[in-house]
Amino acid sequence: MSTYKWTSRDLETLPDNGKLYEVIEGELYVSKQPHLNHQIVCANIVSLLKAWNAQSHLGVAIFTPGIIFADDDDVVPDVIWISHERLATAFEPDGKLHSAPELVIEVLSPGDINERRDRETKLKLYSRRGALEYWIINWRARQIEVYRREEMALKQANVVYENDPLQSPYLPGFRCQAGEVFADIV
Repeated sequence: MSTYKWTSRDLETLPDNGKLYEVIEGELYVSKQPHLNHQIVCANIVSLLKAWNAQSHLGVAIFTPGIIFADDDDVVPDVIWISHERLATAFEPDGKLHSAPELVIEVLSPGDINERRDRETKLKLYSRRGALEYWIINWRARQIEVYRREEMALKQANVVYENDPLQSPYLPGFRCQAGEVFADIV
């Protein structure tokens, strides 16, 4: 295991080659281009959140934003929803967010390393940094693990399956069938 601590500055030196580079607690993580179904699910969830947001006007849904929590915690979640209030303090001149949104969403990519990163490393990071809710979407199993802030940490609240409603106390009035998240996957 390397003792080198990667930073946001190091990420700027890496090639723009279609791979996604993230740093969590100083450790570099590299992801390949995602599966088509991964992208379809991301587009679906952004569309659902945007449709609700068009009615509520409470915030904004964003696809693959950069979030720099600290110099050694620089990540790109698949989707977020952030209220206008949090956005006003999180967005900085570098074009990145620097604090947690209310909702962070990761769509699982295949492989034990990728799943462990989303289920353990990123769960711990988003919990530590103040996200209120975290969804881990598994398009293969057609299920969504929902983690909510409880006593200063994100803890699993439930698992939502394809035929179940998906809603959140942090998104007043948002409700859809979880199956809508998985529409059009091939």
